[in-house]
Amino acid sequence: MRTQGDTRVLFASRVVRLFAYGFISVILALYLAELGLSEEEIGILFSCTLLGDAGISLWITTRADRMGRRKMLLVGAALMMIAGTVFAVTENRALLLLAAIVGVISPSGKEIGPFLSIEQAALTQLSPDVKRTQLFAWYNLFGSLAAAFGALGGGFLAQGMQEQGMSVLESYRWLVAGYAFCGGLLAVLFLRLSSAVETSEPDLPPARSILGLHKSKTVVAKMSALFGMDAFAGGFIVQSMFAYWFHLKFGVGAEVLGSIFFGANLIAAASALGAARIARRFGLVNTMVFTHIPSSILLILVPLMPTLPLAIGMLLLRFTISQMDVPTRQSYTMAVVSPDERSAASGVTSIARSVGASLSPTLTGVFLANPVFMSAPFFVAGSLKIIYDLLLYRSFRRIMPPEEVSG
Repeated sequence: MRTQGDTRVLFASRVVRLFAYGFISVILALYLAELGLSEEEIGILFSCTLLGDAGISLWITTRADRMGRRKMLLVGAALMMIAGTVFAVTENRALLLLAAIVGVISPSGKEIGPFLSIEQAALTQLSPDVKRTQLFAWYNLFGSLAAAFGALGGGFLAQGMQEQGMSVLESYRWLVAGYAFCGGLLAVLFLRLSSAVETSEPDLPPARSILGLHKSKTVVAKMSALFGMDAFAGGFIVQSMFAYWFHLKFGVGAEVLGSIFFGANLIAAASALGAARIARRFGLVNTMVFTHIPSSILLILVPLMPTLPLAIGMLLLRFTISQMDVPTRQSYTMAVVSPDERSAASGVTSIARSVGASLSPTLTGVFLANPVFMSAPFFVAGSLKIIYDLLLYRSFRRIMPPEEVSG
């Protein structure tokens, strides 16, 4: 029964976190622009945010299985509070940069920080192999729904505060303060976790372990390289920059942007459950690859649409399949490593994704500053993602998780 309680707490933390990520992603680039930052500076700040997150998350996740998963989750919640507080109270570029590097703040509307890696390891421990992918699908469904309502709420809250006479800058500032509050709420939730979320495996001698990994070093290294490539491609179109592109291209405001990404995240949420069903029939690797390639093609088509309704329609069509690889990728990573490597494996692969994603927003900022190249991020991202899918299939199609071997 305590196991079910821990699972509910982990699902609740996912909801709170993704709601906060969703509503801040819609207004974060707009907020920084109101503070006086240029497109290039915003891109650099987002890159530093993702790069700093990679370093902090690597330190936390590679120690979580040995030092305690609950303890490391609490550290992450504190860093989320710090980042939100600093962004809300200062306009100093140096302090913003420092908070972006050291703290946890999401410009993409997607998971960031050490939370996901540690929670995945705990959830895998709390469930049997045959239910792991389905559990991860529901976990991602709850997160996507939370991000969708967060994006919707962020846009409408900003609009509502402005209609009540508040300045644009102040309305955005209140949303950033709300992000910091959500970090505090996460800390309260993590305090409710029991010892059942901790690894039962004995500690490894440091000589046998590299970044918390031992038996699975080679597999994790290959996955990290490929996941980093996919994230580098995705970094060209983080949700904040995506929203800013719609603002520049079609002149839409925060309220419309919130509605657009509410719909997109809602569709992505529904697709997560479909991924679990497809994976049961065709396998995790096949599901990852053969749902991801069509979504990359649709991404390339978004900027080719001549009107806002068509661009939105193409975006929403892409989101019907674009996130199907997420629960399957997470489940696959947890399945092919040893129990006492799960936090570290998820952490290292997530860090590879963060590092990859941290490099491209700066380039997106440069592209967006030039009307001629404003749509280039879509073409670059889609093409690189297709290459990633082909390489992933070639490298891992013969390495099966336990449930597929036994099946």
